[in-house]
Amino acid sequence: MPHLDRRRFLVAVAAAGLAPRLVHAGAGDDGFIVLEAAPAEAPLLGKTGKPTPVWAFGGTVPGPILRVRQGAELKVRLVNRLAEPTMIHWHGIRIANAMDGTPLTQKPVEPGQTFDYVFTPPDAGTFWYHPHIRAAEQVERGLYGLLIVEEADSGANWHDIPMVLDDWWLSDDGAVRGDTFGNLMVAAHGGRIGNWFTVDGRSRPVFQAPADRPVRLRLANTANALVMNLLIKGIPATILAIDGQPVAPRPLEVEPLVLAPGGRVDIALPAGSDRLTLAVDMRGEPLEIAYVERTGEASAAAGDIMALPANPLPRDLDLTGALLVDLPMEGGAMGGMAGARVGTQDLTMRQLVERGLVWSLAGYAGMPENPVFSAAHGRTVIIVMANRSAWPHAMHVHGYHVRLLDAAGTAPADDAWRDTVLVAPEAEARIAFVADNPGKWMLHCHMLEHQEAGMMTWFEVGAAA
Repeated sequence: MPHLDRRRFLVAVAAAGLAPRLVHAGAGDDGFIVLEAAPAEAPLLGKTGKPTPVWAFGGTVPGPILRVRQGAELKVRLVNRLAEPTMIHWHGIRIANAMDGTPLTQKPVEPGQTFDYVFTPPDAGTFWYHPHIRAAEQVERGLYGLLIVEEADSGANWHDIPMVLDDWWLSDDGAVRGDTFGNLMVAAHGGRIGNWFTVDGRSRPVFQAPADRPVRLRLANTANALVMNLLIKGIPATILAIDGQPVAPRPLEVEPLVLAPGGRVDIALPAGSDRLTLAVDMRGEPLEIAYVERTGEASAAAGDIMALPANPLPRDLDLTGALLVDLPMEGGAMGGMAGARVGTQDLTMRQLVERGLVWSLAGYAGMPENPVFSAAHGRTVIIVMANRSAWPHAMHVHGYHVRLLDAAGTAPADDAWRDTVLVAPEAEARIAFVADNPGKWMLHCHMLEHQEAGMMTWFEVGAAA
């Protein structure tokens, strides 16, 4: 893996040890928040480094944080100042289909054009937004931001700290390695793994938090392909939510917290004066990426960590008579895939490579003309995702949150609702959900190079009777 000169890295880190300047978006007179996608520069290397040319929403990486109250309407106007089409997908939101921001639901927003997104998020939690066209390049260049849907009353006086985690593949002068986009060798392996880590667009930032209040960390993995094994050191931590959905509070043990590309996790830290160090385990070597320092006096009693209020998802899943869907994942280096179907044609691996395709889902490389399955409104669906490749895949389901089933496929493995499920090489994962959100929905690998090289499909859910 390429890397920047270590001395330059350490110098930049020392210069960048300040809390990031996150931008919070505000609405105009018409109620719309304007997100302008345009070229910009970002100080990824710190004060002593050369600014990195990026593409950004609102001129910053990450883009402005969008905050909306649960059940309230959100209005966002995308203005495209890029030289190529773009669009916005609202990752993890159980959204009305027309607002999902994919080629299944809208036309690309051409240069100089605008598009209005208007929707009401049903769930409180931590979500994010990013393009869903040429995503491997547009996200890597910096087009992403957080969408935080606030609970009406979380029951706790949290100090809120969003942390947007990303790795960048930079050249020695700090520029994004543009010559590697579309590289099939990268796509056929683990995807685009970077050599420079940022939190909220900075290297090793230091966040300040009061000692007399609990802290809510909102961690989002916006990397193209890196599975982040996160370590939280110095303070006992509790998991509050996964992919925006509350879970019964569970202590974070000493093992790394695995966060797949596209995934989010909310972490609670008790009141206190201890310093937190956030690190990512890079093949057995911890890389410190951010810190939280406490200020003021700690309270006499920290108190218990309270659970977040539940979102309107089913408490139980009736798996009886569920629609069973097989979704084998094949391809990539050392995968042995002989070929796949594109449209109505059966192509050999050589022919697929000529088209920039090296991955398949359910026998198709790229988006098929017909849905991989159709489900009647209200029916339970079980998808068996068999990874027949040598690489992990972060499978993201649009429009839904799903429950991971146990090995037998007869009951949920835990209480978490997820929108992104990591499937290990040569392993199988079973997921289930109730098909209650009508429309055409994508299902794809969120290792974005895998997606663009063929690992994407879609399904359809009928309208309510």
